[in-house]
Amino acid sequence: QVRLMESGGGLVHPGGSLRLSCVVSEGVVGIWPMAWYRQAPGKQREVIASISSIGDRTYIDAVDGRFTIARMIDKNTAWLHLNSPKAEDTAVYYCNSDNADWPWGQGTQVTVSS
Repeated sequence: QVRLMESGGGLVHPGGSLRLSCVVSEGVVGIWPMAWYRQAPGKQREVIASISSIGDRTYIDAVDGRFTIARMIDKNTAWLHLNSPKAEDTAVYYCNSDNADWPWGQGTQVTVSS
């Protein structure tokens, strides 16, 4: 079974930066599209960024221009770079792949605070 392992979260000040990583237990990053999700308290989990199997990137408006999704196929890893995070970006961040039916990982907590 595919296992997803997120890491890199923590406390960050507004205007700072973080890089989140997602290591996938099998060599499927170059085959399946990858996406980052987040879930804030009291809200549903939402997709915020995705990269297709051919490398096309898509972002929701709330993070477009500030967050960047990337992948390293040979290392079976996906990344999310957070630039200038805001308080409303505080959430648990997860990676997964649409339509792959992989189980959710533990996620990694990002807290944006002064």
